[in-house]
Amino acid sequence: MTEENVLEALKHVTYPGFTKDIVTFGFVKDVLINDTTIGLTIDITSSADEVKAQLREEVNTELKKLGFDTININITAPQAPKQMSNSVSGKNIAPHVKNFVMISSGKGGVGKSTTSVNLAIAMAMQGKKVGLLDADIYGPNIPRMMGVADQKPEIQGNKVQPLKAYGVEIMSMGSLMEPGQSLIWRGSMIMKAIEQFLRDILWSELDVLVIDMPPGTGDAQLTLAQSVPVTAGITVTTPQEVSLDDSRRSLDMFQKLHIPTAGIIENMSGFICPSCDTESDIFGMGTTEPVAKEYDTNVIARIPIEPAIRVGGDTGMPVTYHKPDSQTAKRYQEAASNLLAFIDKVNAEGGADNTAVQPTTPPGVSACSTGTNASSTPADNNHNSGSCGCH
Repeated sequence: MTEENVLEALKHVTYPGFTKDIVTFGFVKDVLINDTTIGLTIDITSSADEVKAQLREEVNTELKKLGFDTININITAPQAPKQMSNSVSGKNIAPHVKNFVMISSGKGGVGKSTTSVNLAIAMAMQGKKVGLLDADIYGPNIPRMMGVADQKPEIQGNKVQPLKAYGVEIMSMGSLMEPGQSLIWRGSMIMKAIEQFLRDILWSELDVLVIDMPPGTGDAQLTLAQSVPVTAGITVTTPQEVSLDDSRRSLDMFQKLHIPTAGIIENMSGFICPSCDTESDIFGMGTTEPVAKEYDTNVIARIPIEPAIRVGGDTGMPVTYHKPDSQTAKRYQEAASNLLAFIDKVNAEGGADNTAVQPTTPPGVSACSTGTNASSTPADNNHNSGSCGCH
């Protein structure tokens, strides 16, 4: 009996919650065979006990079919994070979701949607129940990137059933529109759409809802922060100074909206040659570190330019799932682990709280940002006396 025989047999063992097997994922390590005795390690990304138990049972079954009498399986997994509910004060229109993560950027074109997709999949591979909300209303690219561009969600009563792919629940305006259709919407319509995506979608009891925001620091960001307590904010940037200037605005927004900042993801950080795997610095690398220190946060990942990322986004085959052994996939997995650890820390310290960013003007009264800060505290707005903030 050879290692090749063993690996071929273990291709019948699919990773729980996915359609891909543990050999293709690259989880099977250190196979040692001695006559009818075999030992091996399964290095998985989930800390869930039920995942370990299912894999142990199915691997045992396949190896016994090959004639092994003594089977020693070592399953290595990340440490199980504390499961804590997101108990908060303030407003929460989607209380069945434990944690909300805002993926933001100061400008477009920095890879924010790609980051959202791969972080969501990485957390699902680590055993979390994850949703992915494409709140980038004007540029909804998530359906294509997740391979569901040709699918339409089911309507149940007055609610919408999210689509599913790669162990992630998905909703996007792109799944509700005809291909190529433009949205010429004012800010108030964007705000209403964000609220409906949170309230009227039949999300499961999710551990994390990843929200891919539009670029910038406008109506959508404020509406989200006022509608649900955002547990963590992540800013995506590229190494160039022009991108970092805009990233500072995004980080400043997190502070003003009282959103705990999980960190910065430096995208397009170096280039990995597909022929020789050599990493080269073409756009700059490591330039986000001073910005992170400036805003008392961390760089949680540096994602290189790698052709497989672009191919994965265009074909609906994300690199984290389909190329799990690639350098990029490993960095996304590390970023997901860092994010989950940060979420645990926020919850251990009392959870997110959006009380301070609730609107204080009476219904139907304008609170124009030229005179008052719509995200300020009630005490800051007392001088309004319910009148418009424009001056």
